[in-house]
Amino acid sequence: MKAMKLNKTVSSCLLRLLKPYSSSFHWTSTMAATAKTSEGMKTVDESDVGISCFISQLPGFRGILKQRYADFIVNEVDMDGNVVRLTSLDVSPEMDVKEEDKTKSSDDVPQSYASAIESFRSLCSASDAERMETLVNQVTSGADDEISPVVLDPSSDKSKRTAIHNFVKEKFKFLVTDTVDGPDPTSKCIRVRVNSGNAGGKRSRKRKERGDKPFDSRGSEHWPADVGKFLKFHLYKENKDTQEALGLIGKMLGVQPKSFGFSGTKDKRSVSTQRVTVFKQQASKLAALNKRLFGIKVGDFSLVKEGLLLGQLMGNRFTITLRGVVADSEETIKKSAESLGKDGFINYFGLQRFGSGSVPTHHVGAALLKGEWKEAVDMILDPRESERNVVNEAREYYKETGDIDGTLRQLPRYLVAERAILQCLKKCPGNYLQALKGVPRTLRMMYVHSYQSYLWNNATSLRVQKYGTNQVVLGDLVSTKVDDAKRVVGSLNSEQKENSEEALDCDQLDDTAVVDLPGERSDLVKVVGKEDVEAGTYSTSDIVLPLPGSRVIYPSNDVAEIFHDLAKKDGISLTESIHGVKEFSITSMTGGYRRVFQKPVDFEWELLTYTDSNKPLAETDLDRITMEKPVDKAGSAEETESDSNQPESCETDLKDSEQTQLALKMALTLPSSCYATMAIRELLKTSTSVAYHKTLN
Repeated sequence: MKAMKLNKTVSSCLLRLLKPYSSSFHWTSTMAATAKTSEGMKTVDESDVGISCFISQLPGFRGILKQRYADFIVNEVDMDGNVVRLTSLDVSPEMDVKEEDKTKSSDDVPQSYASAIESFRSLCSASDAERMETLVNQVTSGADDEISPVVLDPSSDKSKRTAIHNFVKEKFKFLVTDTVDGPDPTSKCIRVRVNSGNAGGKRSRKRKERGDKPFDSRGSEHWPADVGKFLKFHLYKENKDTQEALGLIGKMLGVQPKSFGFSGTKDKRSVSTQRVTVFKQQASKLAALNKRLFGIKVGDFSLVKEGLLLGQLMGNRFTITLRGVVADSEETIKKSAESLGKDGFINYFGLQRFGSGSVPTHHVGAALLKGEWKEAVDMILDPRESERNVVNEAREYYKETGDIDGTLRQLPRYLVAERAILQCLKKCPGNYLQALKGVPRTLRMMYVHSYQSYLWNNATSLRVQKYGTNQVVLGDLVSTKVDDAKRVVGSLNSEQKENSEEALDCDQLDDTAVVDLPGERSDLVKVVGKEDVEAGTYSTSDIVLPLPGSRVIYPSNDVAEIFHDLAKKDGISLTESIHGVKEFSITSMTGGYRRVFQKPVDFEWELLTYTDSNKPLAETDLDRITMEKPVDKAGSAEETESDSNQPESCETDLKDSEQTQLALKMALTLPSSCYATMAIRELLKTSTSVAYHKTLN
């Protein structure tokens, strides 16, 4: 941990900024009411989701979180421990792939597909073969008219559908296939349509005719076999979530969202840099977008053989600036920062895990676990106090009229779950379970994971309240490497892997929301015995608690009871399922473990003074590239008391002490499953809710 060094002059100036600050200052019901009134909405409070304890007994202090986007900088840390940064927007000449001569493409050479059609008959019905033959003849005739897709007969045989997909891809390169819902929940249909990105002849539609539709969802078909098929780049963005940024880039490139791969989502209200891969795209093409993109930049291009998958990261490096800091003394700030670096924080699931609206995601999760499908759908669709007028008007309209088509026209496209449910209800009215299954799996499982997190937070608070934060006690669960411990292995199951390309609502997902086993998935876990306590074998950093599932063990002390007691109050059993839908049953989920206490890695901090709230206090990656420096810092770690550039008096440095404010700037690295807001909470001893921090501005 690196601490700040202040010279005597600046230090004395800072003392003039420090004001009396009550050590008992907490997020009170009065403040909650004020936040609710000022925003006209109700949001989830920390106490609602089991967040109630702290490690240190030090007094808190006032500080504003995320007053500016650049006050919360996130840089991804890759699997090798490297911090991902945007360092260059340029493209080297060798980066552009020389594609094979398109004139040699078989798509542009008139040929007969009679033999392919005959072979196709062996895979499907006679009627399907006739539909395919008609479609192929339309395309090869060079017709100028819009060619409509054909939908093959429904089939519940996945292997048969896979064979058809592969056959069309190999034999009819000018066609593409996808899978759509069949007439009943157990069947699917294959849709065949013209590949709108196919080059050459009259089959290629002009851009103005395509409108906003992507012209080639799979990338170039003329990519050489001896180079990496994926272009990796670093995505820099300001105040945009990952899916929003990639959606915009994809629209400009003419590729679908599933062409992109990334390892995790980042906070929207932040400045973040992360790795992204895209299938068969030229680096120069992406780099050219930088002139058209606002709040987004791409760079650091390279070709790789494999695309990124969710979860392929070690963690994130945060640079966080708390503005408007007010404390009872400078010593309070110093001790709090040193305590965070030394002792860490309670590793709660943060408020982001439970959604930012008035309907917490764990409430929806509880309804799913109880098999209350209609109630779950209603909670997702009903009007909320926390949303923009245009969204609430659409929700109110549906509640009053039941008009699905009219509601879909009003609902923004980023409301993935709501739109998916309505589209399914349109096809199967009253089938609420099927409607819930229409939501992308990664998103619908987020609700159940949220309920697991709710139980974990409450159990963690009980563990801290009963046994403190500085000792391992009899019956604790610990992560260890001894042979007699129970090994718990977790990974993405096959169904999750198949659906990893589905669209995500990034406002509701975090880096760990897509796996059944967040946290300590492959560690060895055991119950602490008397001999372990006497020998002092384990430390508090080894303590874990389970996320309920069929393959976890619980502590052997009374902390285990809260899991079952809380679930029972909600009408949920952790050992038996009351319905047969496996994905919405905790007994069918493997479960996992999560460390109770977490220490930040490479923790640094410093105090700054500033007078202009609109100027940044930390450098972003883009600042470094453009050589734009933030405001001058007061009291950086490199400065010494003998520095001749320091002012001789407060009057020469701080012309108006009433306007000069104090900020605490920190840099820390956390694993991907941890929430930086919980580290901030340990410092301030106040709520991390957006509603509260807006009252401080």
